[in-house]
Amino acid sequence: MEKYRANLLLCAGTGCVATGTPRVRETLKAELEKQGLADEIKIVLTGCNGFCAEGPVMLVYPDEIFYQKLTVEEIPKLVEEHFLKGRPYEKLMFKDAEKKTAIPLMNDIPFFKHQILRVLRNKGMIDPDSLEEYIARDGYLATAKALTEMTTEDIIKVIKDSGLRGRGGAGFPTGLKWKFASKSVADQKYMLCNGDEGDPGAFMDRSVMEADPHSVIEGMIIGAKAIGASKGVIYVRAEYPLAVKRLQLAIDKCLEAGLLGENILDSGFDFNLEIYLGAGAFVCGEETALMRSIEGQRGMPRPRPPFPAHKGLWDKPSVLNNVETLAQIAPIIMEGAEWYRTLGTEKSAGTKVFALTGDIKNVGLVEVPMGIPLRRIIYDIGGGINKKNKKFKAVQLGGPSGGCIPEELLDIPVTYEDINKTGAIVGSGGMVVMDEDTCMVSTAKFFLEFTAEESCGKCTPCRVGTRVMLDMLIDICKGQGKKGDIETLLDLSKDIIATSLCGLGQTAPNPILTTIKYFQNEYESHINDHWCKAGICSNLCSFHINEENCKGCGKCLRGCPSNAIVGEKKKPHRVIQEQCVQCRSCYDACPFGAIEIKPTLKKPAEPVTQDEGVTK
Repeated sequence: MEKYRANLLLCAGTGCVATGTPRVRETLKAELEKQGLADEIKIVLTGCNGFCAEGPVMLVYPDEIFYQKLTVEEIPKLVEEHFLKGRPYEKLMFKDAEKKTAIPLMNDIPFFKHQILRVLRNKGMIDPDSLEEYIARDGYLATAKALTEMTTEDIIKVIKDSGLRGRGGAGFPTGLKWKFASKSVADQKYMLCNGDEGDPGAFMDRSVMEADPHSVIEGMIIGAKAIGASKGVIYVRAEYPLAVKRLQLAIDKCLEAGLLGENILDSGFDFNLEIYLGAGAFVCGEETALMRSIEGQRGMPRPRPPFPAHKGLWDKPSVLNNVETLAQIAPIIMEGAEWYRTLGTEKSAGTKVFALTGDIKNVGLVEVPMGIPLRRIIYDIGGGINKKNKKFKAVQLGGPSGGCIPEELLDIPVTYEDINKTGAIVGSGGMVVMDEDTCMVSTAKFFLEFTAEESCGKCTPCRVGTRVMLDMLIDICKGQGKKGDIETLLDLSKDIIATSLCGLGQTAPNPILTTIKYFQNEYESHINDHWCKAGICSNLCSFHINEENCKGCGKCLRGCPSNAIVGEKKKPHRVIQEQCVQCRSCYDACPFGAIEIKPTLKKPAEPVTQDEGVTK
């Protein structure tokens, strides 16, 4: 048996790989060999650790010392200080923002301290390519229990009593979905996993598949037993090559170990699993569209009923759960429904994983109990706004199908019901934080551009309605908005929600509805005053230098791409308006707040009607 003085758990998730993990690993390996420590210290490549913004990251186990932003240049000093001299290397530790002191232990860092891990229980702790390491952390015990000690009814009852709801967005009770499929009579049933994850800025499912693929497979085996399925498919977007690679390796090892295939664990239960690569269509996050895609057809939703539990993939009874939902199954089977309900609320039990991104200090993957206030996630875990002297403005929750929640609602608990009341949705877990420099009209336009582009085009309300609303938002951002546009957007939104065929169209207006609800003054300012106060819509703002605040440091001048700023060193500068292209470079570069945003000096062009365009 191998025994090491320390295990270096080096993150090899996509984020850390992109910031240098492979080079860090090679340098670390060479340095340990050079110092004669290779037989005492083992390097373990793990999946995503979660603290993505600080990568590459590494946990020294069992010391629990956490290192961040590792570089090839610092590795020799790290090895010398920590492993030769026995004193952890403070330079690479996380620093407390207020006290400016190093925090050596991972669980003392605020980002980790306030999380409770169930889905992410193995993140950053095991080699995702190792079946043995997953088993060492109680992996597949739940499979053995479900297959050899529990009936179909027993499994469904535990999941139903736990209150687990689908984490893919809709929040439908998982146990109820399984119950419907189990009662369907057919010669073939399918257990499916949605690993497509199309929301911009979302990376929850990708990280779970990369860091802990066996937790997904185990959930699928148990689900297949519950509904009586003998075949399964994991639908993963092709843009996730690392997740696909690790999932396939995990499937191959399970087949070798008798955890997949025929007569699993001598239980008489058969289950075969394969991966299907999706082409990245957002609409394939809708379950019927995903199933059509697997069948080789165009990914388009179909009317329901019949529901997939009765007529799904290849018109056979099918259950589709997302990655995060399936990763929760094994612990629930092992610990029971009451244990799972110790976290969360009565109607929103357990934990939820969020991808925390945007204008936030601590970007990364977080898992928190349902019912936690939004404010705690953003400030206690996320560390607040990442720009000095900038205020929080809104948080976009639920991806392009979600909505923007303002500062005055930050104390609302994160439950399906409470978030829905704000006009947003919990969704799959995207959480984008925005500061005061964000234009909410432009934000709504950004998300609608995405949903309009991703519409499959099957139903007219979504295909045409989203495009009409997008054109209106484009005009407003150009300064070509008209009186009555706000009312028209609201009316169109209600019509699209009421008449669209699937969830894409039914939720596409959410960003518009919430930004009008909470930030209508910005729409009015764009339309009536031709002014974008945030300085984002270039036609609707101009940049000026406040001479009293200007120190003449030259940072704005050097950053200006159009040479629109002039001035002598240590003397107030000024902006030549005729040359300014409203790119915000000066505003972002100035450390003294001397750049002011004012209404545009140019009158926006009048919108051109279709008839006028033809005449000209």
